[in-house]
Amino acid sequence: MRAIRLSKNGGPEVLELVEVETPQPGPGQIRLRHEAVGINFIDTYHRSGLYPIKLPSGLGSEAAGVVEAVGDGVTRFKVGDLAAYAGAPGAYADANVVAAERAVKVPAGIDSHTAAAALLKGMTVEFLIRRLHRVEAGETILVHAAAGGVGQIMVQWAKALGAVVIATVGSQEKAARARELGADHVILYRDQDVAAEVRRITGGKGVPVAYDAVGKDTFEGTLKSLARRGLFVSFGNASGPAPPVEGRQLMLNGSLFFTRPTMIDYQTTTEELDASAAAVFEMIGSGKVKIEIGQTFPLAEARKAHEALESRATIGASLLIP
Repeated sequence: MRAIRLSKNGGPEVLELVEVETPQPGPGQIRLRHEAVGINFIDTYHRSGLYPIKLPSGLGSEAAGVVEAVGDGVTRFKVGDLAAYAGAPGAYADANVVAAERAVKVPAGIDSHTAAAALLKGMTVEFLIRRLHRVEAGETILVHAAAGGVGQIMVQWAKALGAVVIATVGSQEKAARARELGADHVILYRDQDVAAEVRRITGGKGVPVAYDAVGKDTFEGTLKSLARRGLFVSFGNASGPAPPVEGRQLMLNGSLFFTRPTMIDYQTTTEELDASAAAVFEMIGSGKVKIEIGQTFPLAEARKAHEALESRATIGASLLIP
C-alpha cells in the first residue's frame, strides 16, 4: 500500500510517498481501508518537531473507512463496518491498523468524508465546551480562528447551546463565513485590537472563557479579553507557540485561570471515547453542526496540503483522499 513517511523533521518537503507492506491486525486490532484522511494542525507540529515523535514515522491520526480485517478477540467491529478513528498514528496511508477500542462506528447517514473531517475536531470541541468548561446559554465566549475546522464546529455548537459567540478571523472572507455560521460578533485579529473590541462588546466586562488555537499572535489579546476569574484555554499553535505564562500575569489580569489541554486526557477510557464521538455524530445528524470540507488533496499531495494549512488560507476541514 501507499503511505506518507518522514525520516527527519522539517517543512512539508520532508513528507515522502512510499510503498510499504499492508499491515495485518493483531489481537484486539482492526485494519481500515481508508476512504478519507483528516488533516489537522497537530500533524504539522509532529512533522516540524514542535511535538517530537520517534523517527522514521508515519503521520496523521484521523481517518475513516471500511473495516477489511479484524484481529483475534475483536467483537466491537466486523468486516464491512464503516468506522473512524482519531488519535492513532499513521493515518496518511491507504490503510492502517488501529486498536478496536480506540475506533468508533460511523452511524448511518454520515459518510466517510464527513466522519474523517469531523471526528477529531468535533471531539476536541466536545470536551472543550462540554467538559473542560461547560458553556451555558447566555454566556459570552471568545473563539479564535472561527473559520477553521475546529472553529467552525465550535461556533455552531456553542450557538446551539445558546451562547453569545465573539469570533476572530484573519480575513474578510473568513469573517463572512463566521457570520454565516452564527457568530454574533466578528473581529479581524490582524487588523483590530482584539481585547479592545471584546471589552467594547461586553461593556467592559470581558469574557468568562476564551478558546485560542492560534497561539503566539493572539496570546496578549486573549489574556486581556478575559473577565475576572476568566479561563484561558490554549489548545493550538497556528501562528507559533504561545509565550510562557507567568503566574503574576494571571494575577494582574484578574486572577485568571490558564490551561493547555489535550484530548487524550479527556478520553482515558473507551466509554469516554464513545460518548464523545456519539455527541459529535448527534450534533451533525441533527443538523445543528454542519461540516464544511473546504479543500481535498490526493494522498500523494500531502506536501501541498501542509503548505496550504500552514499558510492559514484554508477554510473549514481539509482531507487527504487515498
